Amino acid sequence: MRETVGNSTVAAADAAADYFRSYSVVGLLALLGVLFVAVAFGAGRLLRPVVPTPEKLLTYECGVDPVGEGWAHTQVRYYVYAFLYVVFAVDSIFLFPWATVFAAPGYGAATLVEMFVFLGFLAVGLLYAYKKGVLAWT
Repeated sequence: MRETVGNSTVAAADAAADYFRSYSVVGLLALLGVLFVAVAFGAGRLLRPVVPTPEKLLTYECGVDPVGEGWAHTQVRYYVYAFLYVVFAVDSIFLFPWATVFAAPGYGAATLVEMFVFLGFLAVGLLYAYKKGVLAWT
């Protein structure tokens, strides 16, 4: 039946087979990765010594015995540094594909507009960090 329809059906079937074959390699590698981690954790669980003592069951924090409650109020200010990291990481991840697409014929104007929109978002993030005083070296 495939031969009676023509070469377009055969070509489409071959293209679909190639497409799924490439994903099967990725799936196989993912499966091997998960299997490797599972075997490593299983071997660690089987080979480690299990000797629970009261000292081993205590909460350990920086070599100091726990005293009082386990809850303490701390001020976490590093979220702004994490925010800046995300801003610059996303920037660098987005710039490389943009540079390759921008060089392709027919994509120049559209990718240029997209990059200016992205740079606008980046500028808003940097302005936020500047207003918070993160960029000042004190």
